[in-house]
Amino acid sequence: MVYICIPCRDEDRTVGVLLWKIREVMAELRRDYELIVLDDASRDGTPALLEKYRRVLPLTVLSMRQPAGYGAAVERLLRAAAGRTRYPKRDAIVTMQGDFTDHPDHLGPLLRTFEGGADIVAGEAGEEAMVAPPPRVVRFARRLGRIALGRREAGAPDGNPLQGFRAYRAVVVKKALRAARDRPLVTTDGWAANAELMKVLAPFARRTANVQVEPRYDIRWRRSRVRVFATLREILRVRRVPPLEPERHGAA
Repeated sequence: MVYICIPCRDEDRTVGVLLWKIREVMAELRRDYELIVLDDASRDGTPALLEKYRRVLPLTVLSMRQPAGYGAAVERLLRAAAGRTRYPKRDAIVTMQGDFTDHPDHLGPLLRTFEGGADIVAGEAGEEAMVAPPPRVVRFARRLGRIALGRREAGAPDGNPLQGFRAYRAVVVKKALRAARDRPLVTTDGWAANAELMKVLAPFARRTANVQVEPRYDIRWRRSRVRVFATLREILRVRRVPPLEPERHGAA
């Protein structure tokens, strides 16, 4: 089973088309899947749209009354998917955005690499191959963010740790949750949450890998929500996050 987790807020222009495109891609791949979408207190037509798609797709909608932020939303989605899996050593939990930046066409390479034995597969963007380059603020924040983050965490794949389009083996998430006990997996927000997740999950993975993806900044209808200095503050917090201790629980 592939659990596809999507946090969204005010994405009524893209999330419906995204869900339908995922349906088409997963049908071509012939993979069983479930969609789990967290509506982070949307103020537009997102809730009504999700209700419409819930009737025709294998879709579960989690709703927040107050905005939780990207990091908390992703953690709630991971917990929901980990709680559903019946075969944690085989099932995948995919995280992707609801604004079409992460394109469903890349699910194939992501899942094939996962099925090849990697416990964490991270999408890695090559800017030179993009249909449309990322906005200037995104390029600037990404460059500064990677400098601020410092060296790569042990066990993490090469590439950009701020990228959130990933596939996790469900057992990796479950073991990290057990090790965390009452501690949240994610304490930061925005891109920093992706880096923090890699920091706390990678020690539980036997093998990690990257696949080349092409973020689609030409499809989404809204401006980037990236704020450079807020992103840097959150990334600096990631460096102080203590690691979990996988040795007591074993690797995936």
